[in-house]
Amino acid sequence: MSSLEPSRRDTRLDPYIDQYADRTGSMTVSAVRALFSVANRPEVVSLAGGMPNIADLPLANLGASFDQLVQTKGVQAMQYGSGQGELFMREKIVEVMAEEAITANADDVVITCGSQQALDLVTRIFIDPGDVILAEAPSYVGAMGTFNAYQAQIHHVEMDDQGLVPEALRQAVVSLRAAGKAVKFLYTIPNFNNPTGITQPLERRREVLAVANELGLLIVEDNPYGLLTIEGEPIDAMRSMDDQVIYLGSFSKTFAPGFRVGWVLAPHAVRERLTIAQEAAVLSPPVFSQFAIANYLENFDWRGQIDTFRSMYQARRDAMLDGLAAHMPPGTTWTSPNGGFFVWVTLPEGLDSQALLPRAVNERVAYVPGTAFYADGFGSRNMRLSYCFPTPERIYEGTRRLGKAIADELEMHVTFGLRSDDHRHAPNLGPAPDIS
Repeated sequence: MSSLEPSRRDTRLDPYIDQYADRTGSMTVSAVRALFSVANRPEVVSLAGGMPNIADLPLANLGASFDQLVQTKGVQAMQYGSGQGELFMREKIVEVMAEEAITANADDVVITCGSQQALDLVTRIFIDPGDVILAEAPSYVGAMGTFNAYQAQIHHVEMDDQGLVPEALRQAVVSLRAAGKAVKFLYTIPNFNNPTGITQPLERRREVLAVANELGLLIVEDNPYGLLTIEGEPIDAMRSMDDQVIYLGSFSKTFAPGFRVGWVLAPHAVRERLTIAQEAAVLSPPVFSQFAIANYLENFDWRGQIDTFRSMYQARRDAMLDGLAAHMPPGTTWTSPNGGFFVWVTLPEGLDSQALLPRAVNERVAYVPGTAFYADGFGSRNMRLSYCFPTPERIYEGTRRLGKAIADELEMHVTFGLRSDDHRHAPNLGPAPDIS
């Protein structure tokens, strides 16, 4: 051994660290997944994850129906399929989208492995490293993980209590383009935004579309919750007003997530590229799942089942809002969603939701800190609470535990004279507790 060589070589846990693609450096663990081991302890009330409650599905009847499906069509259902998805499934999806006033052709639908893969495919065909994607402030953590994986720059656009602010969108596009940035599309969740629960009313949707059309900006509309409106009828989708909008849908919230069936409705040229990307990724989306869901849509009262889900989620939402009103300390505010799964909480001035989390877990309640839903470090005073899965009684108890954790944190700040100069949080989007 040469005297110039080191006598030992340090080892690394991952011997392949120098061989990964640069883009893997942008991949991070989901904040929700990081909480999974804690949130799933039986003694913890988890207000963190957005797992649908499917206990009200007619499981026995579904089992018998799927058994018959295997016996009569098993050979086709368990074979490879079309990269675009099976025609009968795409035709059923067109019927489902009509519930939100969308007129579409089955030829412009691409079936995906859940709407998460739809996001991946759309990002794959549009984004080069450094391109800009506009997203609401705050936005879905799973979407931002996908965007980061393709090395996009995420630029947030301001929201108010009616969703995306059209003038803020205009200013963002103009200023970014003036700086030489390639702004590829706007990603938006107009129905019951994840994480805030805010819904864009019809007129606001028209205003956002008008700005996008004026500036030649593509819109990607993600709509997993639209049919789960608690009070009133679903609002017409943005895609129903503009056939250049790329629309993402899913059966995960309106039926069951385990089948992993979502879809993209896109302009014809975009659809062709999505199909090629889909074939490169998985050859074809899950065929048996498509047969199973089409069988469900054909032979069961799926609209009635959605009504059942709406009633069930209403009871859970009401328990959440009642519990927040009863247990939150003064200075805490929150949104009041009319559907979907989530409530967005803003803590009293000076508190940090990430720093509060260990105290909350000690009180046996879990949530997702607000910074998970921003690409730029904002959201420190916010948290997302989910009401979709626990029983109403558990939700109410969870808000009691959370209220105690917040009150104890406030007391510590007062006792020790602590204060925070970090005001990076979302605008106040909810009513004060005394008027909620």
